This record gives sequence, structure tokens and C-alpha cells, in this order.
Amino acid sequence: MNLWRTWAVFRKELIHIRRDPRSLILIILLPITLLALYGYALTFDIKHVATVIYDQERSQVSHDFIKNFEGTSYFDLKGYVNSYEEIDRLFNSRQVELALILPFDFSRPLKKEGTVKIQALLDGTDANTANIVLGYVQAVTAVYSQNIMIERLQRKGMSQVQMPLQINGRFWFNEDLESINFIVPGLIVVIMTMVGALLTALTVVREVERGSMESLMATPLKKEELLLGKLGPYFFVGMLDVGITILLGELLFQVPLRGSVLLLIGLSAIFLIATLGHGLLISVSCQNQLQAYQMAMLTTFLPAFLLSGFVFSIQLMPVALQVASYAVPARYLVSIAKGIYLKGIGMDILWPNALALVGAALVFLLAAIRKFQKKIR
Repeated sequence: MNLWRTWAVFRKELIHIRRDPRSLILIILLPITLLALYGYALTFDIKHVATVIYDQERSQVSHDFIKNFEGTSYFDLKGYVNSYEEIDRLFNSRQVELALILPFDFSRPLKKEGTVKIQALLDGTDANTANIVLGYVQAVTAVYSQNIMIERLQRKGMSQVQMPLQINGRFWFNEDLESINFIVPGLIVVIMTMVGALLTALTVVREVERGSMESLMATPLKKEELLLGKLGPYFFVGMLDVGITILLGELLFQVPLRGSVLLLIGLSAIFLIATLGHGLLISVSCQNQLQAYQMAMLTTFLPAFLLSGFVFSIQLMPVALQVASYAVPARYLVSIAKGIYLKGIGMDILWPNALALVGAALVFLLAAIRKFQKKIR
């Protein structure tokens, strides 16, 4: 391979990018827009649940119980209702997500040291949210029940009451359980996947559509010189996007970066080469730019979003999808990014993922070179 010929293609592609400033601006604005949009819109923190109360007793005891829900940011008390028909209307219009029904004899069993049942109605159209909200309700109710039990025991002469078991919980790596802290590292990977593939998916097929590929075919360029020369400028543009997304993750969302930023950038560079190689493979395989764009979105963005562990845990997927996820390079960088961001781990732990990224980069580049034929299709 002649480096001078490769450099000539590199310069040609660089001049083409410079002469198309609108595309360059879009390439830079795309990761900024996607990071801001997904970062603010995609969240798993369930707070301010719209709640109504159907208190059939309306006593001081029932009011004391309801105050436990008012004193937390997880519930927004929208008011009181007087019938199940009103609850049904509010649920149908999606004005509330939770309704608590207290029976007309709420306080009587409590005074007689008995048990009272309350009803919690939840909007189950979003099953995940409903389960989380139910857990909130059960936690508040458990604390209230524990306080009542302590009062009953104290009335029987037990001055000090200690629970037989106590759990002292501590969360490692994401102490505040902020979903943004694990969304942003994975989101950076998904953005890199989409942008990197789109950068090179149109390069070769665009030359064919414009007719300029014939001139390149008439030169002594070898196919690897042509493809690697075209890949070079987009690698630097892609690394600029990597730097922008990492910087925005710190400035916009204050996501802690506990590990080495240089290690993150270095492994991201390997992943970017794999993604650019994937885009080149698409470009030399498709007949037109529309087909190349559609293929890039289908084979890069969707697998990176669904099968990388960015949103959905791979261990909870069916076995067939778990096996398929090993063919998705984004899976390895998501694990790397979350490990570096949240845990601060290094190459002593990340080397299997890094090795997988190197293998993916080689496979895609060699496949693109092998697929490309130096002739007009």
C-alpha cells in the first residue's frame, strides 16, 4: 500500500468536507441535539406521581395516613374524589396515575389493634411505571404500619422497641440512583454508532452516483488505499464528536467521570474505527445513497439502541438475543463507558471488551476492502 496515494485520497475527501460546510455543521450539531434531547427526555426516575384520594371515612386517623404521601416528592396529591366513577374518569383521561381508597371504617380496626385494608388503583398501561409506583405505596404503608406497631407495644409497657432485623443499605457507583448517570454514557455510544456509520455509509456510493468514481478507477489507486483514504477525515470528524459528547455529558448533566478520560477516548477511537468500517461496508454494498442510509440506520442505530445494554439489561433478554448481542460492537463500548464513568475501572478489567472492539474494527475494515470491487457497477 502506497501511503502517498492514500494521503492524496485523504486530502481529496478533506477538501470535499470543507466545501460542504452545511453537512459538516449538521454532523457536529447532530450529536449535540441527540444528547440534549435523549438526555433530558429519557429518564427512569419516577417522581411526582399524580394521585387522588377516595377517603370514605374522612377522620383524623385517615388524614394522618394521607399526610405520609404528601410529605414526599414521589407523589403529587391532586385532590379528593367521592366515587369510583370519578376515579375511572380521571384514569381514562390520564389525569392521574394512582388512586388510594380508604374504607369508611379505616380507623376502627386500628383502634382495636386489628388490620385494615386499603386499596391502591394504578394505571397499568405502563407496566414498569405501575410496578415502581406500587413499590412506593408499599414502602410508605410499611413505615406507617411499623410506627403503629411500635405504639401498640409501647402501650403494653415496652419502653424500647427494636426491630429484630435492620437493613443498612448503601448504593455503590451511583449513590443517588440518578438514571441520567447511566443513560448518558450509553447514549454517547449510541450517538457515536449512528454518526460514525452515517459518515462513511454514503462516501463510496455517492461517488458512484455522481460519476466521479470512474476517474478514481482510472488511477493506480488500490482499493485499500482508496477506502482508507476516504475513512481518515471522517475518523477525525468522529473524534471531534466524541469530544463534544463527553464534554456535554459533564457540562449539561454533571455525570461523574471517575475513570481515565484518556482511556475512554482511546477505546472510543477503536470503536469509531469499527463503526466507520461498518459504514464503508454498507457503502460498497449498496446501489444508491437512499439504500445506504436506510441500511445504516437499520444495522447500526437499532442494534446499538436495543441490544447493547444501553436501555435494556442484556441478562433479561431471551437467550437468542443475548447471543446476537455479541455481534453488536456497541455492547462492548457501553460496558466500557459505564465502567469508566461510574466505577473508574481500568484496562485490567476492560481488556476483554477492548479486544472485542479491535476484532470488530478489523473484521469490518477487511470485509469492506474485500467487498469493494475496483470497477463500475
